[in-house]
Amino acid sequence: MAGIHPTAVVEDGARIADGVDVGPYCIVGGSADLGPGVVLTSHVVVGGRTTIGAGCRVFPFASLGLAPQDLKYGGEPSALVIGERNTIREYVTMNPGTRAGGMETRIGDDCLFMVGSHVAHDCRIGNGVILANNATLAGHVTVEDRAIIGGLSAAQQFVRIGRNAIIGGMTGIDRDVVPYAMVLGERGRLRGANVIGLERHGYSDDEIREVSAAIRRLFRDEDATLEDRKKEVRARFSDSTLVRDVLEFMEGGSDPGFCRFR
Repeated sequence: MAGIHPTAVVEDGARIADGVDVGPYCIVGGSADLGPGVVLTSHVVVGGRTTIGAGCRVFPFASLGLAPQDLKYGGEPSALVIGERNTIREYVTMNPGTRAGGMETRIGDDCLFMVGSHVAHDCRIGNGVILANNATLAGHVTVEDRAIIGGLSAAQQFVRIGRNAIIGGMTGIDRDVVPYAMVLGERGRLRGANVIGLERHGYSDDEIREVSAAIRRLFRDEDATLEDRKKEVRARFSDSTLVRDVLEFMEGGSDPGFCRFR
């Protein structure tokens, strides 16, 4: 049975699974779908075509699924799809997709969105991602598994952030960040591999040394073209899964290019 507080407003048509707890003064729209065990603690607004997966916990004053902050949005019935076991803290905002971006914003599983973080329209967020306090993603941003975005940082539209990358606090990201990288500074300066993060996720010393050397060769040295450096790195680290991930990510590069050493 769902537990719905007397002060909550749940519109007709909303799908509420077993074990859902809708706390005081929450508003749940008629197109929302709340999976088993979802908790809306209080004062949460869930609008539009929003799906929240099993076991998610949403804290006060979060706003999920209301119209995107995009002047091109024309009221199309786009969606916000949130995976399972996510923690969404106070004042987090997440917007649905738009016609220009595939009509869907999608969040993976086991993520943490800290106070005031923002996920704009048409973003794609992987599993185990962390957005620290007031981290913001513009439209069409992709964040791969287990990436961490530091507090007060911002990623501009269409940027991609690779798996296990870490973005330091107060960093502006205007270019793609390759997997396993560490980026800091006002305009996203590459600082090398995310060594501590890789250690915490159980990668071996050899794996970390290889991907660190590959990232340095690709983005710090300028004694050859980037294509030549990619060929060299591919041959030198042909047995490294992490290096292969970096090179495959680079093949799908977006227009702004990649964060580099400066």
